[in-house]
Amino acid sequence: MQQPYASPHAGPEPGPRPGARGRVLVVDDDPTVAEVVAGYLDRAGYTVDRAADGPAALERAAAHRPDLVVLDLMLPGMDGLEVCRRLRAHGPVPVVMLTARGDEEDRVLGLEVGADDYVTKPFSPRELVLRVDSVLRRARPAAPRDPYGPHGPFAAAGLSVDPAARRATKNGTELALTLREFDLLAFLLRHPGRAFAREELMREVWGWDFGDLSTVTVHVRRLRGKVEDDPARPRLIRTVWGVGYRFDATGTEAD
Repeated sequence: MQQPYASPHAGPEPGPRPGARGRVLVVDDDPTVAEVVAGYLDRAGYTVDRAADGPAALERAAAHRPDLVVLDLMLPGMDGLEVCRRLRAHGPVPVVMLTARGDEEDRVLGLEVGADDYVTKPFSPRELVLRVDSVLRRARPAAPRDPYGPHGPFAAAGLSVDPAARRATKNGTELALTLREFDLLAFLLRHPGRAFAREELMREVWGWDFGDLSTVTVHVRRLRGKVEDDPARPRLIRTVWGVGYRFDATGTEAD
């Protein structure tokens, strides 16, 4: 059951402090939601900035580059999709989108523009903090590993993924992948030929034990658009009807 927006305290906006886990910019025109989210993130150890609209968010981000943005989709004037595009134009930054409705169209729009995760209002603030933690863990460079071990670089069918460097290429050209797309591609390359259900991908790739399965569908579609020669006729990331998806390292035409 979703928890109401009940804040343990109603103190001032948290400010920067030494030893914070990272800087998070919270963008929401509802002051109650913004206060609750900022309060929970502050108590989780983050430095939190706040903005009530798109222009203010861009100004805050320019003044203090955030490590992650919690961004409401429905903002006055400049909506969250445009804010996300403009933020990304100045460099990669993880985004967790807040959607006011449970409509799949809203969620898909956020993911299509490059959001790394989304939470539907009303939401549990603790769940939001866990999503922020998860996205930031994947955004930060991984520790160097044995290149010949199970976590080393992987390559197949012209694709190459280096998890330590967070770098993926196709035929030598670097791919512009979101955090979720990168993690999905790296996982599939590690397990060629094996079919995975969407529930498995949510759990094994992103560590989610719950969530909307359409998230996986959208990420697969976006990833196909970047790695397939013809996304309408995918040869690498295959749909296994009744199961889920499989990476075909040969990239050959389906029978």
